[in-house]
Amino acid sequence: MLDSAILRPGRFDRLIEVPEPDQAARERILDIHTRGMNLAETVDYETLARDTEGFSGAELESLSTEAGMFAIRDDRTEVTMADFEDALAKIQREEENGTPGYAAYVQ
Repeated sequence: MLDSAILRPGRFDRLIEVPEPDQAARERILDIHTRGMNLAETVDYETLARDTEGFSGAELESLSTEAGMFAIRDDRTEVTMADFEDALAKIQREEENGTPGYAAYVQ
């Protein structure tokens, strides 16, 4: 949420609501954020997009980064589907445990 002072007349004249990305958009966002990664052939954007319904573009970027970190921690140069699954599980655990996610910072 934006501070109400920012929304006073003469500052921002329009509010533009950006909806959550649909499955096809999530697949494309994941493709963009993994472009520089060495991905295993097992990485399936369709499955990831289906499993991340409700995620914003920023959250998908975070998921991609975290998956890459799992590979780095294991001293591997290739990011696998298992890395994405582990990253998704970690993000979901953080949400369940009340760890503030991205949404908490933008409100």
